[in-house]
Amino acid sequence: MFPDGTGPSADPAGDRHERRIRSFQPRRSRVTAAQRDALLRLWPVWGVEIDGDRRLDLEELFDTLPPGSPVVLEIGFGMGEATARMAAADPGTGILAADVHTPGQGNLLALAEREGLANVRVANGDAIILLREMLAPGSLAGIRVFFPDPWPKKRHHKRRIIQPEFVELAASRLAPGGLLHCATDWEPYAEQMLRVLGDCPALENTRPDGGFAPRPDFRPVTRFEGQGLEKGHVVRDLLFRRVP
Repeated sequence: MFPDGTGPSADPAGDRHERRIRSFQPRRSRVTAAQRDALLRLWPVWGVEIDGDRRLDLEELFDTLPPGSPVVLEIGFGMGEATARMAAADPGTGILAADVHTPGQGNLLALAEREGLANVRVANGDAIILLREMLAPGSLAGIRVFFPDPWPKKRHHKRRIIQPEFVELAASRLAPGGLLHCATDWEPYAEQMLRVLGDCPALENTRPDGGFAPRPDFRPVTRFEGQGLEKGHVVRDLLFRRVP
């Protein structure tokens, strides 16, 4: 699809997936001319392959920001519109946005260039490998998991990303006070998220009542979310803080 070395790989980590059940399916669907152009030009500059072969130096990765700037990891960003809006509203925070959807990767790169967003980097591949192999403990100011696939059939629940093992790993990569922020419009998944996050001793709910949080101002309403709201879906936000 892309000349060698000029775009995201189909499976950058290869056998590092081991036999673990993945919560996603790689999607290399049709890419528009504008998205392809952005990938060809900008992937070598702002793209990150999640190959598991190295530890990322976040200050080097976000070399356009002052040293010590906070970095947030967003897992699954769709077409990137909400990511771009959050980056524009908070230019002093680096956003490392990870996904496997090639058109979305191209679209976010194009948005970042058009809007002059020097604080966005786009990562391609498995977020578990990114967290486990490529990010240092305590290196992130936040992790965002907005509207992950709910895998609604009971036999598929094991594919959901919000599981105890993932939450423990994610919490270990947060600096003290860092936020793990999840959102979903699938009520059974929201209840599972609340239980799993609440059971992690390294995290505390920012809600004194131990429940769901109102949508914070910094999280824009996504196109996907808007479609769900029109259908009467209830959106749940969960904000948990890394304890010292």
